[in-house]
Amino acid sequence: MTYASVADRDAIEAESAWEDRPMPVTLHQMLEKTATTHASRNALTYQLLSDPKAKAETLSWTQLLEKTNQTANLFHELGVGENDVVAFLLPNATETALTYLGGAVAGIVNPINPLLDANQIASILRETGAKVLVTLRAFPKTDVAQKAAEAVRLAPNVHTILEVDLLRYLTGVKKLIVPLIRPKVDIQHRAKVLNFNAEIAKQPTVLKFADSEEDRVAAYFHTGGTTGMPKVAQHKYSGIIYNGWLGDRLLFTEKDTMICPLPLFHVFATIVVMGASLSSGAHVVFPTPQGYRGEGVFDNFWKLVERYKVTFMITVPTAMSALMQRPVDADISSLQMAFSGSAPLPIELYKKFEKAAGVTICEGYGLTEATCLVSINPPDGEKKVGSVGLPFPYTEIKIMSVDTHEECPPDEVGEICVSNPGVVSGETYTETDKNADLYYAGPKSNAQFLRTGDLGRIDSDGYLWITGRAKDLIIRGGHNIDPAEIEEALAGHHDVAFAGAIGQPDAHAGEVPCVFVELVSGATVTEDELMKFAKDHISERAAHPKHLQIMDELPKTAVGKIFKPDLRKMAIARIYDAALSNADVAAEVAEVVEDKKRGLVARLNKTGTVTDENVLRALGAFTRPWEWAD
Repeated sequence: MTYASVADRDAIEAESAWEDRPMPVTLHQMLEKTATTHASRNALTYQLLSDPKAKAETLSWTQLLEKTNQTANLFHELGVGENDVVAFLLPNATETALTYLGGAVAGIVNPINPLLDANQIASILRETGAKVLVTLRAFPKTDVAQKAAEAVRLAPNVHTILEVDLLRYLTGVKKLIVPLIRPKVDIQHRAKVLNFNAEIAKQPTVLKFADSEEDRVAAYFHTGGTTGMPKVAQHKYSGIIYNGWLGDRLLFTEKDTMICPLPLFHVFATIVVMGASLSSGAHVVFPTPQGYRGEGVFDNFWKLVERYKVTFMITVPTAMSALMQRPVDADISSLQMAFSGSAPLPIELYKKFEKAAGVTICEGYGLTEATCLVSINPPDGEKKVGSVGLPFPYTEIKIMSVDTHEECPPDEVGEICVSNPGVVSGETYTETDKNADLYYAGPKSNAQFLRTGDLGRIDSDGYLWITGRAKDLIIRGGHNIDPAEIEEALAGHHDVAFAGAIGQPDAHAGEVPCVFVELVSGATVTEDELMKFAKDHISERAAHPKHLQIMDELPKTAVGKIFKPDLRKMAIARIYDAALSNADVAAEVAEVVEDKKRGLVARLNKTGTVTDENVLRALGAFTRPWEWAD
């Protein structure tokens, strides 16, 4: 069956209620079913280096099941039960996938972003109560092992560390050199340290304990982590299986190969990509520990597509932008489609990429709090560029007024609220108080609509358009940054009275941090001095401001709260004016206005002879819309 329209979605839902579908109950059941059906077919491939001729490791479905069983058995032996947590702090590797699967089978798996600092990692380990941490053995050019050791010192609840040594992936001279230059790690914790691969090799290849008999929480994913205590979202088997089923039913078969250079600590790679692979039998390829960030990945990407005869690429706008700086220098005729998520896709980048790669792009929308998937531009139907498509089968979206809390009519902007099998009603976060005011009641007694914090509208054809955010997150290339960390850091300076951080438009990352500051009376500190202070006091590099501006007075509401919409308008005007000037386009921003359908829109005045094509050349890489003022 094709998936092209609202009618196709409704036809799928009409087949049966979601609860009546004969679905696996647990992740292990789903893996076991696929391994039985596609035993010898390729399941997962990983290569440490980006060279298309580099050594690669591939597991068949039988091997993936057996190694997952061994991993789950090891965790169980280490005292992990259904309510206990296995955390992992790892770059991408075969072991990362095994930890994710084995951890979710034995207990609750908790992926952690290795780019966080040790204090942030420790706060997540304490919040989840993790008993076991799987991480790297010290390795050149990465400080993951050092951060893990410090984090475990600060989180004494972790009693066992399992180390993954990337040395096994190397060959030749590199394999001889690494042991000689391996960094030292200062160990001040009391956790037992074991070798991951040596320990799982001791375990039987069949599950030696009973699999769960019913739905339960199987994964914890932190959101952000840029402030002291991140929110931790809970994911049940049912939501994970729902996301996998969507990929199986709508997109993939066992004949497909996906390439996924995205990190396995993120729901996009684990819940969506691996879930779709587990459900459909599609082969998934993970190139390099850092995915798209890995050395040489962009330069070799098209050759990797050719090597594995990839049919489906998983990407994000920042990666697409970087790929467009390189020629398509390989045979990519196998490639059928690209799925883009995590951040809005600029229209001009969409057109440029589709023309260069010759593939259809499906832009989608999801969020950690809903397990992940919410909507997609239908693979076989009309793709409204700039929208995030139609809600998936069994997903219902309501647009609720921020002011009246009533449902909005078509094409009116409000808060996007979601109900589907991935929403853990009433228990989205592990901390009860963080679930307060997070839902709207649905028409069914047990249905609740999760408030996403994103602003958007649904048009008359049922397509969802994201226009902004009700919450104050800055999304830099798909990475969530809490502006509070930036504001709190600057508030620690004795000359600062107020600070307001927002995301300013960026042609590559979608948006980057920007902060406006109001000083105390008589202060003499400069913008350069405050910028240095901010960088010294903000632990996460991604949260460092790209622009800092001192104002006589920040715009405020009647009750004295900083009015960020005005700050966003100022940032859009500044960035767009600079882009127009740099491109020698005779136009400037007259004003930035709030449009009922499109959110913030830059209105331009002509200062000379200029065409729409000139403006598109200058502003096409940005997601915020523009129009002529006259």
